[in-house]
Amino acid sequence: MKPSYEKRLYQILFPNQALVASQLGPEDFARHYLIGSVRHYSGKLVFADIDPDFRHPHFDIEGGMKGLVPHADGTPKHTRFICSYRVMEHMDFDRIRKLYLSTSEATVLELSPAEYDKVHQPGFLRTFAQIAPLSMLVMTPYDMLEFGRYITTPGNPKGCPSLFYTQIELKVEEFLVNFEQNPFMQAPFSFLHPSKLRDAIVQLKERPEKTTKGLSLFCPLDQISFKRIRHGFMFASQQKYRFFPMPSLQDIEVRNFKFWQGM
Repeated sequence: MKPSYEKRLYQILFPNQALVASQLGPEDFARHYLIGSVRHYSGKLVFADIDPDFRHPHFDIEGGMKGLVPHADGTPKHTRFICSYRVMEHMDFDRIRKLYLSTSEATVLELSPAEYDKVHQPGFLRTFAQIAPLSMLVMTPYDMLEFGRYITTPGNPKGCPSLFYTQIELKVEEFLVNFEQNPFMQAPFSFLHPSKLRDAIVQLKERPEKTTKGLSLFCPLDQISFKRIRHGFMFASQQKYRFFPMPSLQDIEVRNFKFWQGM
């Protein structure tokens, strides 16, 4: 008689996008994705635990769950792909139970949802990493909630119905001062030339009618330390949002030292 395993539903958010069924717990799922699979990938992994009772006509979740049959040797079924197309816009944010961040060594940090209670002062330029389904690094004067409402506005040629994103720590004024003193300095982002970053900041400062400026045409999350996550991660649409706050570095170091080492 084959052993019984819990049937789980995961939404992979980075580096690819998919809704998958699995008999693996979150830690084993990350280990399989990063280490145990024949498909080679080396880098960060971000995925969400979805209520297994979630259903939507866009997804054949019943079929995926029926395919979760242990292997002949009794080991659990690792993944059963349900959908890789337009997953985010058909996801019910209320069914997202946990968010998991994994280092390249498959060490996992679990995040729980909470109300977004940050208070923002106007006039600051902020940097957002659009992760799924769009992939881009953007600078804007919008705060985290304003950016989500803007990018999911119907008819926005640069937008989408729902977005998963995060704010990246960038001390704009400090960078400008350092750049003036040393124009050959390394930019805060290794993939971006410092003069290009300076030009983007100046353009947004001099043209208040311009509300966004692209810094990178892809989401370079794999090249950005988790230590630079500003507040946490946000799922946003016009109707609702779901926020997963990032613990402080001190808290992560105490509670999950292995993850802290690989951030």
